[in-house]
Amino acid sequence: MSITREAIWAPAPSTTRGSPTPLSSDSKGQRIAYASNKSIFVRSIDNPSESKQYTKHTAQTTVARFSPSGYYVASGDVTGSVRVWDAHGAENSKGEYSIIAGRINDLAWDGDSQRIIAVGDGRERFGHCITADSGNSVGVIEGHSGQINCVSIRQQRPLRAATGSDDTSLCFFHGAPFKFNTSVRGKHDKFIYGTQFSPDGNLLVTVGSDRRIWLYDGKTAEVVKQIGEGEHKGSIFGVSWAPNSKKLVTCSGDQTVRIWDVESGKCTQMWRMGEEGSISIQHQQVGVTWPAGRTDGLIISIDLDGNLNYFQEGKENVVKVVRGHQKAITAVGVLADSRTLWTGSSDGRARSWDLKTGAARSIDGEMHTNYVSGIATSEIEGRIYSVGWDDTLRTIDAAQLSVIGTAVKLGGQPKGVAVATIGGKPHTLVATDRGIMTYLDGAEADGHSLPSPPTCLAAKGDLVTVGTEDKHIRIFHARTASDFTPLADLTDPTHAVSAVSLAPSGKHLAVGLTNGKIFVYASTHSGSWTLETNRWSAHTGRVTSIAWSPASKLAASGSLDTNVMVWSLADPGKRVKALNAHQEGVGGVVWDGEGRVVSCGADGAVKCWGVEGVL
Repeated sequence: MSITREAIWAPAPSTTRGSPTPLSSDSKGQRIAYASNKSIFVRSIDNPSESKQYTKHTAQTTVARFSPSGYYVASGDVTGSVRVWDAHGAENSKGEYSIIAGRINDLAWDGDSQRIIAVGDGRERFGHCITADSGNSVGVIEGHSGQINCVSIRQQRPLRAATGSDDTSLCFFHGAPFKFNTSVRGKHDKFIYGTQFSPDGNLLVTVGSDRRIWLYDGKTAEVVKQIGEGEHKGSIFGVSWAPNSKKLVTCSGDQTVRIWDVESGKCTQMWRMGEEGSISIQHQQVGVTWPAGRTDGLIISIDLDGNLNYFQEGKENVVKVVRGHQKAITAVGVLADSRTLWTGSSDGRARSWDLKTGAARSIDGEMHTNYVSGIATSEIEGRIYSVGWDDTLRTIDAAQLSVIGTAVKLGGQPKGVAVATIGGKPHTLVATDRGIMTYLDGAEADGHSLPSPPTCLAAKGDLVTVGTEDKHIRIFHARTASDFTPLADLTDPTHAVSAVSLAPSGKHLAVGLTNGKIFVYASTHSGSWTLETNRWSAHTGRVTSIAWSPASKLAASGSLDTNVMVWSLADPGKRVKALNAHQEGVGGVVWDGEGRVVSCGADGAVKCWGVEGVL
């Protein structure tokens, strides 16, 4: 028996309003790397559904940079830790080094892939230079009175390094070992957000929140000229050179990405995201890279929503937008007929995923304002129902990828949502402190009170089951929207019920508990429910989700212990497990209709698992 990870569909980069978001591309122009939550993701440029995840950081990550050789990645986090690891497997760490007592804002490699300068917001110092293989000191980064936002190392000899800071100055270093040489003040009058040496080493550029672009000599730091004065209308968050060193690209809070000709200082092309004439905060461009090693003029930027925008020099419009979740995925559902996956996250956003390509699409219309606590799908209607901690029920048209109707205000915080067939019509059921509320076509039809507040909900046909805070599992036959006939009251669990799932056959019920155990009940010919097995007990944390296979023979489960497991009804003692499937915990699991398990979790990623050899 085995379970194998077949795909990782990466989340969007983590962004912060008013701050730059580093984006790195390798020397061949094949991959990008960025920070998302507590992970680093290395992603194919041409096929974004192919990615690797590095999970050894224990705190929020901030930056990742490829070495010039392309074999390694250096990454930093908010605690001041820098890790160096294998870029191809994204598993083996080469070293872990504590650089500063605070957030790492940026990293830079030298041309030999041997030295790293890490900078940020420390207490005793704002940066340091180390060797990549041992962490030995090979220089001192000094000269600033505020946090350092950016750093770059000249790739040719003689070695030079430059740093930009909140103190508005540019500091220049000679190496190696790197020592302070000079500082340039008075050119920027606000924070410097980006600096980079040109690929040929002749020039250095700085950009910042004062909307200015300055060029300097790459060997001496002498000021050459300012370009683009007055062009950008917002802070410039990022800059990247073209591979030929004759042009550079900038991204700004004014929602634009601009290409500049270095010799003339003129803007040769500009893209503006969002609707023309409107100010859209989510379309602020906060990071950019111009990948080397390519001939198609591709440029990739990050907006505040975390979308990766692909541009090509000479083409008027954006050529591709790669989307995903920025926060933990907390709810998931699947429409097997249309081969789409539907997810909701802790920031209220929803995405639709193509199960064939792994591409994510956004939903038009107003979604939840915060935590999405449940998603239910209706194959018959082609609709998606979601509930969130804004205490609303929202309906999505799957074909149109848009929210339909108005948000239905719930009487309390929702604990779960399901679709049941009552009187031949699909009804939406929502579990709140009021009980089980029934909705038809977006309007409240009726409700059924419960003796104890619910914790989770599931339905199949007219069969409804709910877990309650008194550790009971109650099963009902929904005859009408107001007539829920009790069929069983199961009291075996000794811990609170956290997840329930009815098999497609309607003959089995899986119940997940907060202590990690799963009970399975079977329906008898007399209509009663009996405990079939309690041997599904390998999880060590709260069971967050259970999903049955289409044939009702297997069940997949996810837990806060970060693991995904697949269980067999035929042999309850057997299981296959994917350890550490999702950093910080699994948010949900489903079957995709073709024998694969799809999981999502607190890392914001969606992962596909092939299951083989299970009875």
